[in-house]
Amino acid sequence: MDATALAVVAVGFSLFALAVVVAVAVRVGRLLRAYDGLVDGGDAAGFTEAVGRQTALVRTLSGEVADLRAELTTARAQVGDGLRHVAVVRYDAFGDLGGMMSFSAALLDDAGNGLVLTSINGRSETRTYAKGVQGGASPQPLSPEEREAVEQARPTR
Repeated sequence: MDATALAVVAVGFSLFALAVVVAVAVRVGRLLRAYDGLVDGGDAAGFTEAVGRQTALVRTLSGEVADLRAELTTARAQVGDGLRHVAVVRYDAFGDLGGMMSFSAALLDDAGNGLVLTSINGRSETRTYAKGVQGGASPQPLSPEEREAVEQARPTR
């Protein structure tokens, strides 16, 4: 091989090596920018500190999530005990009165416990009754309207 051909091969190889060096330099620059973003621009010991900060943050957040789960469980139990299922049945208690002024209202929790309020309205007086409900039933006899109100208010599962 003559000297000219050898020189051309050497120049070609040098250009290839230069291209590889430039590509590596670009990648190293990207990695350094990512590293600086991770350690907030700190020094070489910053990486270890950054990992330590992130680990501490994850531990703190894990504890907070566990606390929130416990609070959510408590809140769900309390909501289940609330009288949140309501139904009202209006009716005419007496044949000579109109306007459906009498009513029975059932207020129950998720287990079907609560009470039934009944107001019977006449021409000259109004009577109000309250009866306890447990599991959708009452120890006192319920009128048909009261039973209907309890059935309408029963939570569907």
